[in-house]
Amino acid sequence: MTKEDIVLAIKDIIATIAPDEETGGLTMTEPLRDQIELDSMDFLDIVMELRKRYGVVVPEEDYGELATLQSCADYLAPHMADKELKIGV
Repeated sequence: MTKEDIVLAIKDIIATIAPDEETGGLTMTEPLRDQIELDSMDFLDIVMELRKRYGVVVPEEDYGELATLQSCADYLAPHMADKELKIGV
């Protein structure tokens, strides 16, 4: 999976857990929590959905690596290189 695919995957997960949030205008470098309303439970849901869809386990000490779309793509790229993009799951 490319970094662009990872960004699509993260946006799809956000759309699933927070369907009222618009993901189309998200920027790559601004923290997600500053762009859309995500509380701590929503963030945990993102982490759990990554595990469910892609088998990627993000340790709690690495949660800060998922702050922006860019940092998500950079952090997840080695973990998801051999995964297939799943949209609307």
